[in-house]
Amino acid sequence: MSNTPQIEAFPSVDAWAEATAARLGETLAAAVRDNGSAFFAGPGGSTPAPVYRHLAAMDLDWAKIAVTLVDERYVPETSSDSNARLIRDVLLQDKAAAGRFIPLFTPEVTVDRAAIVAAKALAEAGGRFDAVLLGMGEDGHICSMFPESPTLKTLLTPTLKPTVLGVPHGRDGMAPSIERLSINLPYLMQAERVILGLKGETKRRVFEEQAKGDPKIQPIAALIAADVSLEVLWTEEG
Repeated sequence: MSNTPQIEAFPSVDAWAEATAARLGETLAAAVRDNGSAFFAGPGGSTPAPVYRHLAAMDLDWAKIAVTLVDERYVPETSSDSNARLIRDVLLQDKAAAGRFIPLFTPEVTVDRAAIVAAKALAEAGGRFDAVLLGMGEDGHICSMFPESPTLKTLLTPTLKPTVLGVPHGRDGMAPSIERLSINLPYLMQAERVILGLKGETKRRVFEEQAKGDPKIQPIAALIAADVSLEVLWTEEG
């Protein structure tokens, strides 16, 4: 039986963001030192913004660091729904402006074609993440692994190779409302360090419930069952 990671609690959003960024930065610095390059993947949304601000100010060899997203909406960067916008506006600033960004979105004919292009780009950039930051929705989704989604079981299959998949609209009002692109569970299984950042009492409760769930259909349970090197950092603020 895989062990559910301890939830580490922080008194404020700032303390939580600083600790999260410090760990990600430490892992990226070690990868640059040991391998000559590093690869980071993170989410969009408002939750990671304070983490990204701390990370952007860190004295890393950013010219040797590639940055991508764990998931993306199938929209161009000009859209306010674009996760790439957050990465460019918040993370790839300050010292991190020297980092190289690998977007998941490209304007292909279909989201599935775009997923093939993204999978190839990630493979060419190394195919393995040194550090990953994840967020979680109140429905328990991570990346674009949504409950009841037709792609969910494929995204959570641990025996596939690391790749990017297109995620269709949710049916009957289910999430997501916009087509998306998402990395799969094997990408998280191969990562050196994965941090799940949670804010607020509700998300802590959701995490604790989901951790006991079915790894075939519940992403948090899947992370734990697949022995992903997961650290859970939480603040009740937010």
